[in-house]
Amino acid sequence: MPFAKCPDGGRVATLRAVVVSVLASLAVVPAAAPRASAQRAQLEKSIQRRVLDNGLEVIVVENHGVPLATIEIDVRNGSFTQTPPYAGLAHMYEHMFFKANQHYQEPGSFVDRASELGAVFNGTTTEERVNYYLSLPSDSLAGGMRFLADAVQGPLFLPSELAREKEVVLGEYDRQEASPFFALDQQMGQLLWPDSWSRKNVIGDRTVIEHVTPDQMREIQRRYYIPNNAALLVTGDVDPVAVFSLARTIYGGWPRGPDPFVADPVPPIPPLAGNKAVIAEAPVSAVTVELQWQGPSVRADAASTYSADVFSDALNQPGSPLQRHLVDTGLFQGVVVNYYTLDHTGPITISAQTTPDKLRRALLALDEEITHFADPGYITPEVLVEVQAQRTVSTAFTTERTSGYTHIIGFWWAVASLDYFFGYVDNMGTRTTEDLANYARRYIVGRPHVTGVLIAPDDRRALGLTTADLLGEGASQ
Repeated sequence: MPFAKCPDGGRVATLRAVVVSVLASLAVVPAAAPRASAQRAQLEKSIQRRVLDNGLEVIVVENHGVPLATIEIDVRNGSFTQTPPYAGLAHMYEHMFFKANQHYQEPGSFVDRASELGAVFNGTTTEERVNYYLSLPSDSLAGGMRFLADAVQGPLFLPSELAREKEVVLGEYDRQEASPFFALDQQMGQLLWPDSWSRKNVIGDRTVIEHVTPDQMREIQRRYYIPNNAALLVTGDVDPVAVFSLARTIYGGWPRGPDPFVADPVPPIPPLAGNKAVIAEAPVSAVTVELQWQGPSVRADAASTYSADVFSDALNQPGSPLQRHLVDTGLFQGVVVNYYTLDHTGPITISAQTTPDKLRRALLALDEEITHFADPGYITPEVLVEVQAQRTVSTAFTTERTSGYTHIIGFWWAVASLDYFFGYVDNMGTRTTEDLANYARRYIVGRPHVTGVLIAPDDRRALGLTTADLLGEGASQ
């Protein structure tokens, strides 16, 4: 989940005080009797929502701390909508959003207008959400809302601009490809999602990007860039009543379109059939080991996503059995467990680093450790309460900076729902040790997974390392 794990150094004393308070409250509230928390009530109070007649959801967070506002448009698009011929084009579209449109038709006029508004703008593409945002002085709010409306409703996709921006995206591809981890991530992804790789690969396929056309951009716009598949977020030094009025005036004429996921449903992610393994080579000094499983879907199994976060936090604690048995013994230099919340099956990842001479022993120890993840007592009630409290605090800190809070709200609107976001702390706080064990049994222990190793070529040759070594007897490649 995109929640901070810990605050910065300036907040350590405050964090300790809040953790002590939360620990005390959790200790006296039975896990079996969840109740709405003050934090949930505050979140619901701070966020005001309206849905326009065309289906656009308008979300407002009022915060007059500084005279700035952030305006964001979130679209349920991203790699999860990509068939192989469109692999990488959700990200390509993001780049074209900030180009000529029907109101600003000359190349460069979009950027000129942003400067006039005093706006800083950007966008991001992930698996299940694309967002575009402006941060600007709050007295430019109306102009900023019109500015984004022009971009989302009337892009021109000029061939000259598409040709130039294609090279920018290919440059991003080159920079990622230059990383020694790129090949490992790509190969593991293809094994973990063998029939759905284009829907998980945000950076996409180089050949597809090289041959992108304006017609492909228009097809993405037609399907997904419609008000009933989007949300408008306005946060900061704003008046909600004025924002809703401006939204109706500026965005109310944006025509509703057919629900893209009714007309063309995203196919379910097929379960992994068996264990897989890959070895990537690069001139690295340490050896990276990664294990990945197909985890829960937030809409299909929300309860397991709460357990997944608490489970990961518990195992990442310095005193956990995982850390004691694998890091404190010197087999690994570090081990991190993570679950990435998504609607269409989020991955569970264990990442670790070791040295070539310890690799074989470390792999055996890691495999053995995983078999105990669901054992009684592997995670104690005391550790459970501690990590729940820590995550409660870190979640609260995410609301402090309004511009960043905007992106978090947009993410949860797209991937799950705002109700999931509102109830996160309460639901996470009711997880029990048995819930965590059930999660581990359902998604990790004995379940098909992908094992990947990134190693220097000379070290691999010296070890005689093969994928069969990673799979073990009776496993399939």
